Amino acid sequence: QVQLVESGGGLVQPGGSLRLSCAASVSILRVNVMGWYRQAPGKQRELVATITSGGSTSYADSVKGRFTISRDNPKNTVYLQMNSLNPEDTAVYFCNALVISDLRNYWGQGTQVTVSS
Repeated sequence: QVQLVESGGGLVQPGGSLRLSCAASVSILRVNVMGWYRQAPGKQRELVATITSGGSTSYADSVKGRFTISRDNPKNTVYLQMNSLNPEDTAVYFCNALVISDLRNYWGQGTQVTVSS
């Protein structure tokens, strides 16, 4: 069982930055892929960024060049640095952990990000 707790969301003006954190209850070296997803009102949940246990990263086209995913293995934490935010980034952001040995995807409770002037 893996528990994920997100933090760092909030209200930010367009052009601003936020850093989201996702703390895992287990060593993230056990986790094959950790990712951030987001869901805006009335829309489906979409993938934002992923990072593998080996450190490989991938991003949605809409956030490339603006968002950076990273991990701190000793702290069992994954981060999402978000720069140049715009109103279209407004959503609830969810942390996800894929553990192949568990045959499970784990989800956090989500953190709200609102970009507005």
